[in-house]
Amino acid sequence: MAKKLSKKYAAAAAKVDFDKKYALEEAVALLIETSTTKFDSSIELHVNLNVNVKHADQIVRGTTILPHGTGKKVRVAAFVEADKEAEAKKAGADLVGLETLIASIEKGKIDFDVAVAQPQVMKSLGKIARTLGTKGLMPNPKAGTVTPDIGKAIEEIKKGKVEYKTDKTGIIHSVLGKVSFGKAKLLENIKLLLELIVQARPVAVKGTYIISVSLSTTMGPGIAVDPSTVS
Repeated sequence: MAKKLSKKYAAAAAKVDFDKKYALEEAVALLIETSTTKFDSSIELHVNLNVNVKHADQIVRGTTILPHGTGKKVRVAAFVEADKEAEAKKAGADLVGLETLIASIEKGKIDFDVAVAQPQVMKSLGKIARTLGTKGLMPNPKAGTVTPDIGKAIEEIKKGKVEYKTDKTGIIHSVLGKVSFGKAKLLENIKLLLELIVQARPVAVKGTYIISVSLSTTMGPGIAVDPSTVS
């Protein structure tokens, strides 16, 4: 199996000039062409920014609803009081509750991709904060996942809302769709996120803002994108 995969990867990689930075549209077309998996591969965007994330005012983060979603079925857990359970379920939450849900997580059962919570229940999540935090699942007001409007938050996540944030090295990683979306839809998703990243340029950043941009598919070769074609 490994040899078969390596042959597929080698054949795909042979189509990519790794010394070249491709225009965005050309990169997306090549990305689709070089996908090596039988399943519908995810498309990942990586943007390296000239920011110092040790300074809070240089952390780039935000949320947006992608025009065509991510193609991924997202399981949502809603930590809510009893009077909000019906609203959460109607909006599409997969897991709803508070103490029972917390107890389940304490036992090691984490069967969701995103968690939302009412502001008033956040104290109750203290006992599982470390568990959720290490997995990037802790509800956060900045991500819009701690909110009194639980129904709206869940609906937006189900429609394809994504959070983007610089990691500790100043890089933003984001899944922006599937190969099956095709070039036009992928470009719309990618362009929207890139525009938001450009608009979020911290005032303190001098000189070049976007150092590098690359795209990749699951198990496919990375393709460098010319930053001048995205900013």
